[in-house]
Amino acid sequence: MNGETLHRRMDVGGVDIFYREAGPPDAPVLLLPHGYPCSSFEFRNLLPRLGDRWRLLAPDYPGMGYSDTPEHFDYSFDGYAQLLDGFVRALGVERFVLYLHDFGSPIGARLAIMRPERILAQIIQNGDIPYEDALGDKYAEIEKSWLLPEPEMRAEIGKAISEDVFREEFLNDVRPDLVPRIPPDLWKLHWSLINPRRREIAIDLIAGLKANRSWFGAH
Repeated sequence: MNGETLHRRMDVGGVDIFYREAGPPDAPVLLLPHGYPCSSFEFRNLLPRLGDRWRLLAPDYPGMGYSDTPEHFDYSFDGYAQLLDGFVRALGVERFVLYLHDFGSPIGARLAIMRPERILAQIIQNGDIPYEDALGDKYAEIEKSWLLPEPEMRAEIGKAISEDVFREEFLNDVRPDLVPRIPPDLWKLHWSLINPRRREIAIDLIAGLKANRSWFGAH
């Protein structure tokens, strides 16, 4: 185990990106796109555990975590996929393994389709793959909001951007006996980084799940 995790910043296409890195620079690369409502913080324990054999790269998306929130950025699944492509290119990474889960799944899937020659393997775990029979009860209210006119839809989705809902995101479906093991830092940290602009970005992404369903069906 290589316990050293480095915390870095770099410019990617004019956006100041924060990322965590662990492992030897010449090791095979594992790219770790994070989920929602989260950041690279979610990989803080994984990085030192795999850092003896992998070079792990975990960036924060623009508008999330410690990365910048520029006005002129495409805050969509497509935009984030382009950002990840620019991120690995800026680091000189030619080929890599892609770990996909939660909102990182539609983002990483787009990157894999864009650059199939660069993907060594994909690891998919608990991904937000929005087929009609895959979203489950968790997304029932979101699906209802899709039937509303856009202003009402955004207002309804906005109700889910709260500290209580963030807490539920980390604790839902967790066995009661395991709940005490989950630190409140997870939702407290990420809620503290929300501001009005980032709240609108989160609404955009959740609203984009509807179009994302069609995208997955076509690919």
